[in-house]
Amino acid sequence: MEYFTPKEIVKELDKYVVGQADAKKAVAVALRNRYRRSRLSQEMMQEVTPKNILMIGPTGVGKTEIARRLARLLNAPFVKVEATKYTEVGYVGRDVESMVRDLVEEAVRIVKDAKYKEVEAKAAEMTEGLLVDYLMPGKKKTGVKNPMEFLLNMDFNSQEKVEEPGLAEKKQQLLQKLRNGELEDATIEIEVEEAFNPMVQMFSGSDELNINFQDIFSNLMPKKRKMRKTTVKEAREILKQQEAEKLIDMDEVVNEAIKKAENEGIIFIDEIDKITGSYQGEGPDVSREGVQRDLLPIVEGTTVMTKYGPIKTDYILFIGAGAFNVGKVSDLIPELQGRFPIHVQLQSLNKDDFKRILTEPQNAIVKQYKELLKTEGIDVEFSESAIDEIAKIAADMNEESENIGARRLHTVMEKLLDDLLFEAPDCEDHILIDDSYVKNKLKDSVRYYDIKKYII
Repeated sequence: MEYFTPKEIVKELDKYVVGQADAKKAVAVALRNRYRRSRLSQEMMQEVTPKNILMIGPTGVGKTEIARRLARLLNAPFVKVEATKYTEVGYVGRDVESMVRDLVEEAVRIVKDAKYKEVEAKAAEMTEGLLVDYLMPGKKKTGVKNPMEFLLNMDFNSQEKVEEPGLAEKKQQLLQKLRNGELEDATIEIEVEEAFNPMVQMFSGSDELNINFQDIFSNLMPKKRKMRKTTVKEAREILKQQEAEKLIDMDEVVNEAIKKAENEGIIFIDEIDKITGSYQGEGPDVSREGVQRDLLPIVEGTTVMTKYGPIKTDYILFIGAGAFNVGKVSDLIPELQGRFPIHVQLQSLNKDDFKRILTEPQNAIVKQYKELLKTEGIDVEFSESAIDEIAKIAADMNEESENIGARRLHTVMEKLLDDLLFEAPDCEDHILIDDSYVKNKLKDSVRYYDIKKYII
């Protein structure tokens, strides 16, 4: 975080999100304040809490993309949740505390990946030794141990092994062939750990009562192992993962993950406007105001129990987002409004914005389709007039029908390139798409939306 100033954060977001300068500025300042907080004295650090952000704007204008890109940029624990997925305590469904548990799981994954990279070289070296042992002829790997060996953590047969003459030289030759990649396609039989059932739920429907027996008994019971036939190439990855797991201290991973989740975690709550009392959407009303009341202590700061231990939510950054096209922010309960002090209004997208979205971002839609067709040996070129026409049609469709923002461009582009994507690679090597090509391909779609405005 210390390497990114607010201006640099905005500059990075500009690579993927067009416009919405106010929203970018707000999140950049909020994230920089986290770094500033980390440099305060311990006493003052406890007093500084994050200023949660509420993004207000129609769908498809970049709310979710801004939050997602921020998390990738900073490698911070990030979860995106839909407010409508949660129910008040007492109803069947997910409770709001589960979003914090999801955040901790993400933090554990991030820290574990970082630890894996630290031990990857050593794990790869250990894997080479294992592969050489498996490749040695005349050795049968049963994987069966005496029960006493599990209890005493000893290999009773290790003391009886006698080094055969010339064995070291054979191993060295095999090792050299492995490193040269000569044995990648050879088939070997290796011993792998058999996975437990991922989750055994004693009580269904409640996150607090779900018991993961694998977590409870993994350290008490020996892991079941089995023999598996595979190629050397695949075996190398399997064994390297197993060896890395042995080198990683999971207690250290969990401790770091908890700190990371508490101090760097970001929870993005989408569709927060759908849990206001004024929203009359489809489906049963599972006490929307009750969901707000349950959400309030999480946002204010409380302690949530997870399988890794208690997690404090006082310093987690919450970003709420909603269209608020039916209700308004004031429809949220006052206490929850107060926990989102920064309100940012995102603007609807127009034709000029669509033109920029098509070509400017690093992940621009036009670039994506050009690269996809290039894999088939087809070079597709979009003229300036074609880009202009695509943006115009998308903007008109949003006006005439439901305004779904930039997502409309995906609909238009799929319709435009449908035949080309189907016929590839049996096409010309070079194809120019101009405004006449666009009009011809999309004339049926445009006529449909033009007629709709005359229907009462």
